[in-house]
Amino acid sequence: MGTALREVRRLAEQTPPSRERFIDLLRAVSIVAVVLGHWLATVVGYDEHGELTGRSALPDLPWAQPLTWLVQVMPVFFFVGGYANAVSLAAERRRGGKAAEWLIKRSGRLLPPTTALVLVLGGGALAARLFDADPARVRTVVWLASIPLWFLVVYLIVVALTPPMYALHRRYGLAVPLVLVGLVAVGDVARLLGHDFWGDGNFLFGWLAVHQMGFAWRDGLLPARPRVAVPLLLAGIGTLLLLTLVGPYPISMINVPGERLHNMSPPSLALLAVATAQLGVALLLRDRAERWLRHTRRWMAVVAVNSVIMTIFLWHISAAILLTAALDVAGVLPTPEAGSAAWLAWRIPLLVMCSVVLTLLVAIFGPIEVRGARRPRRLSLSLRTPANLARLASCPAFRLWLAMAGFAGAAVALLSNSLWPSTAPTASGMPAVTLITYLVCAAVLRLLRSTPPATEAESRPAPHASPPSRLV
Repeated sequence: MGTALREVRRLAEQTPPSRERFIDLLRAVSIVAVVLGHWLATVVGYDEHGELTGRSALPDLPWAQPLTWLVQVMPVFFFVGGYANAVSLAAERRRGGKAAEWLIKRSGRLLPPTTALVLVLGGGALAARLFDADPARVRTVVWLASIPLWFLVVYLIVVALTPPMYALHRRYGLAVPLVLVGLVAVGDVARLLGHDFWGDGNFLFGWLAVHQMGFAWRDGLLPARPRVAVPLLLAGIGTLLLLTLVGPYPISMINVPGERLHNMSPPSLALLAVATAQLGVALLLRDRAERWLRHTRRWMAVVAVNSVIMTIFLWHISAAILLTAALDVAGVLPTPEAGSAAWLAWRIPLLVMCSVVLTLLVAIFGPIEVRGARRPRRLSLSLRTPANLARLASCPAFRLWLAMAGFAGAAVALLSNSLWPSTAPTASGMPAVTLITYLVCAAVLRLLRSTPPATEAESRPAPHASPPSRLV
């Protein structure tokens, strides 16, 4: 603990004065809000067979649905991601690096903690099968624990598209998110007409639109001034009220089972209205928050959370599952009716105990994320083949293609797990194609991170030497 605290203090003290600390605070707040929201809005009980069940409490709490306008902060994470990705991409290019090197480095923060979760869930499922656990039950538990991976599917694609999208931003500015919002509107119309498939593009268009606004803040197109922030806030609130109270959109910004149209999956115009209002609030708070974060201990807390932010997000549902299972085995699991006084009172000890379990998981798996942010040690490969794998990984002409393939393959693999039925038995709790494809893509990106790019001279083929002349 002392070593970790000293490392956090060192990182905090080395923060350059030019760093936008408010961005780090927004990232931490958004993920913590998502974690708390999932814990608070879940109902756990028993079915007619005495088996544990879990579901969303929102259908039983219509009065709480307007509160999702405040607690649905995933747009904040994508907005912050756009800002941070623009900063790091620009810094990489100032150092003479290319898009491929930036993309490879970004994979170091995203994939190592994800790989840890995938391996633990797969290994745990195999171990459960050895003890004759119900395969369908095992799959359900793995599916629930891997719910956070849906976010990573979209974010991996958004990150991979950052170089071309940032180039579009530099040329066309705010016209790019406006076009994306228009595409979201087209997708919403398709969904309202019953053609859900044509609305699935909003998974990409919606989050890309929010991500582009992070570019705009970073490049000064959205200055933190009331004359910019207040119109954004009022426009967002006004549009949201119009779409939900007059228009066909549901009030809840978190998916409610049974509703025909959802605002979150995929993102709708209503969710983008919430994002606009949140952006206005962020711009209004920016200067005051920057001054507040100059306090050493406050900034250290933000640094500590951000150093393991992916681990917190990826493991928070696993923490709730482990706690629920432990209370069930002990015979002390409360199952009050959703919305009752007992259910509301149970939220407080539930948050405390879930936080304790999550803290233990972060202590175990958090160092993986911290190490992933650094360049791994160079691999020593000696393959006796004409096409040496290490040489291929160092070739500038192939690095971008390999990186893009790694990101795309990892995203598709994780998506296949989310789409696979939650009760369909599999040997490892996940489809075999998910596990194999993801691990191969993660290994490719790990190889790229550990293999520095060859210089231009090194990448050119060596001239053929002339054969020695023979004396006759």
